[in-house]
Amino acid sequence: MQVSARIEQALDAALASGESPGHPPKLATAMRHAVFPGGARIRPQLCLAVAKACGDDDEDLSTAAAAAIELLHCASLVHDDLPCFDDAALRRGKASVHCAYGERLAVLSGDALIVLAFQTLVHGAGRSPQRLAPLLNTLTAGIGMPFGIAAGQAWECEPQAVLRDYHRAKTGALFAATTIAGAQAAGRDSRPWQALGEWLGEAYQVADDIRDAAATQQALGKPVGRDLALGRPSITRERGLREALLHFDRLVGKAKQAVPSCPGESALRHLVQLESERLVPKTMAEELVASAA
Repeated sequence: MQVSARIEQALDAALASGESPGHPPKLATAMRHAVFPGGARIRPQLCLAVAKACGDDDEDLSTAAAAAIELLHCASLVHDDLPCFDDAALRRGKASVHCAYGERLAVLSGDALIVLAFQTLVHGAGRSPQRLAPLLNTLTAGIGMPFGIAAGQAWECEPQAVLRDYHRAKTGALFAATTIAGAQAAGRDSRPWQALGEWLGEAYQVADDIRDAAATQQALGKPVGRDLALGRPSITRERGLREALLHFDRLVGKAKQAVPSCPGESALRHLVQLESERLVPKTMAEELVASAA
C-alpha cells in the first residue's frame, strides 16, 4: 500500500471509531471537516519514512503514530483559526471549522481530535505495548508545556518572545516528536532522529512566516498578512524577506545533514528537499530576492 493511502485510511478509521450510533452528528462532521481533505500530510509521511528507515517491524503501531500526529496537527489548526487567535475564515482553501460549524463546535472538535489522537495510538500498540509509554511521552511533549504547540501558541500572548523559542515550540516541537516517534514505533533508539525533526520544524515555521508575508491567499488557501496584522513574532518582520530566505535555506541544509546513516538515508534527504521546494518554490524565492534587492 502506498504511504499516502496508508495515512488516509488510518485517519478515516480513527474518525469512524468515534461515529457509533448515538454520537453527536454535528461534532463528527466538524471533526471530519478539520481532517479531510488534508494538506501535504508531511508529518505522518515523515513519521512513516523514519519508521521504515528503522525497520518498521510493527506497521500497526507506526501507522497509528503517524495518524495520531496528524490528528494533533489538525486539532492545532482548528484552535489556531479561532477568533481568539488568528480569526481565520479559510483553511486549506475552504471555510475554517469555526466559520462552517460555529465556535463551540470548533473548540469541541479540536479537543476531541486531541483525545482521538491518543486513543488511536493506544489502539495501535497491541503487538508492542512496551513501546507505548515512550510514544505517549513524546507526543505529549510535542503539544504541551513547556516547549510544545500549546507553549508556542502561548508565546503570542506574551509581550515579548524570542523568535527561535517561538518557532521551535509552535512548529518545531511536533516535527521533533514526529521523527522521534517514527523511531520509537519501530523499537529503535530515537535520539539520533531528534535533530532532523527540530531543524525541519524550524525551517517549516520560517517558511510559514515567508509565505504569510509574500504569498497570496489563493496560493495558500488561508489568509495572509496575519503576522503583521496581529503583531506576532516573525522572521520577516525582524530580519526582512531576504535574510528569512537565506535562513530557510540554511535550516533545510541542516535538516538534510541531520539524517542519520540508515538504509533510507537518501530517500529521507529527498523528502526534505521536496518539501522545502513545495514550501518555498525556487521561482518564488528568486522573485522575492529580486524585489528585496
